[in-house]
Amino acid sequence: MQFFNKLNIDFISRRYTFFMVSALLILVSVGAFIYRGGPNYGIDFTGGMLMQISFDQNVDLQTVRGALDESGLESFELQTSDRIVMIRAKRDVGSQQEFEEKVTNAFAAKFADNKITVDRVEYVGPSVGEYLSKQALYAFLFAFIGIIIYVAFRFNSALWGISGVIGIIHDVIVCLGMVILVNKEVDITVVAALLTIAGYSINDTIVLFDRMRENMRLSIKEDFASIINKSINAVLLRTVVTSVTVFIVACALFFLGGDVIHTFAYIMVIGTAVGAFSTIFLCAPLVYEWEIRRRERMKAAKQQGFSRAK
Repeated sequence: MQFFNKLNIDFISRRYTFFMVSALLILVSVGAFIYRGGPNYGIDFTGGMLMQISFDQNVDLQTVRGALDESGLESFELQTSDRIVMIRAKRDVGSQQEFEEKVTNAFAAKFADNKITVDRVEYVGPSVGEYLSKQALYAFLFAFIGIIIYVAFRFNSALWGISGVIGIIHDVIVCLGMVILVNKEVDITVVAALLTIAGYSINDTIVLFDRMRENMRLSIKEDFASIINKSINAVLLRTVVTSVTVFIVACALFFLGGDVIHTFAYIMVIGTAVGAFSTIFLCAPLVYEWEIRRRERMKAAKQQGFSRAK
């Protein structure tokens, strides 16, 4: 902790290197999107088959999942209640009859002493349809506008709010790109994880911006780059401790949490690191870049005005 308190790193002078790293991450994400042909949408977005099976005896969820994995069924969701198992699979599993045969054969081989009864097999539509998708996009848009207005009101500059929103968009794109890159399914869990990362990202950014505003009031005559560097170094310990704590928990969930929460943990592992990066190395340098350019334009305008007056 004392080590971080004594740091005095010049982040602003290296801002173009950080911009290049961010551009590279975005490029990799876009490349993954093109290479995979878009996201691998899960059942929540595509719909699929629903099959309900009853067992004579209680069954373990992990055993059921293992039987379906061995059958070659790649994309499915499970719900169990004592002796009843509900399976949802994507439409690419084949016809309704093929899906039923694959599942019943897998269970017959795995649970030879446990009689099964197929209660129903039917098609189900997506739980997130076109209407909900549009509403989610509108929600993101209004949230971004709200953040810009809030930050503009609090820090007397809309550019600070725009920088925070750019940081959020950067984190979401990179995390989604990493999901697409490893061909994980995009479902409701992924959306929840991305929203969580967005929350962490803007929270860290607001904390840093608040320290920058405070230092600007206390050090009026100090160079703007020095103020930002001082602010980043001041909150660096807090950012590292918070991010590392979340990162350790996310890693524990990733390696020990099981299949159900695996994708969520995967996004949290990546998003925690990317969120800390964007706050320190992207949002604050963007504010500096814009403020310096704005001051240069104002200075040039004043000089032009003096020249005309003479």
